[in-house]
Amino acid sequence: MSAYDETGVITVWSDFTGFVNDHVWGTGTLVGDLANGIGFTSDDEGSFANTVDEPGGILAITTDVGDDDNAFLFAGPFFARDGGCEMKARFKFSSATCAILVGFQETLSATTPVMGAEFATATMTYGNIGNVVGFNYDSDGTTDDFRALMGDGQAALSDSGNGVRANATITADRWYEVEVYVGPTGIAECWLSDPGHVDADSIPQLRLIKRFSTGTLTTTTDPIFAVLGIENRDANARVLEVDYFGAKGYRDRRPT
Repeated sequence: MSAYDETGVITVWSDFTGFVNDHVWGTGTLVGDLANGIGFTSDDEGSFANTVDEPGGILAITTDVGDDDNAFLFAGPFFARDGGCEMKARFKFSSATCAILVGFQETLSATTPVMGAEFATATMTYGNIGNVVGFNYDSDGTTDDFRALMGDGQAALSDSGNGVRANATITADRWYEVEVYVGPTGIAECWLSDPGHVDADSIPQLRLIKRFSTGTLTTTTDPIFAVLGIENRDANARVLEVDYFGAKGYRDRRPT
């Protein structure tokens, strides 16, 4: 097969097997091409390191110590209309007192990034960042869980509402795997593997938590970024360890 046969596919992937703690993290500084086309942005300072006591290459991101300090890995932009797009990530967090957003969102500032959706008490709040689809975990909620969601312009889309509970086991320092797919018409699927759902050999299993098909992303011609973000929920640094992060989309081949 000619290498040119794959030029229509845009693929980003890293297992973080390289040395990454030489990247500079400054206040509001965008770190371009952290690993194989994966970008990084944060709203304050912190540090990168490699986790060396586990196999396979793991990137450890430590946030700054302020309440609501956050940090994001991202890739893109992608356009769903060009054939759909997908993202995958495997990660864990040092403390359950935090928030996680993983999936796709339309807007991600290079200086003051915000999560596309946050959950407090029993209510999901959708940020003014355009389209967002994926999972939220937020310890500000009364009941801790990952929740599948889809929103646009500060409002829920489809039957997302306050999110669709995964009934996941929330445990610090345990691996979670997420896969999010968005079709060219804006239909989306959100898959999750968590420590509480394993097979007979104790192997975690991906579960389809929600297929958003009664409603779709509002505008499939809008750009969306694959994201994995963590945000503090008190004045303490949090560590987000990432085993892998990847995304795939398709090139716009239509004449201009």
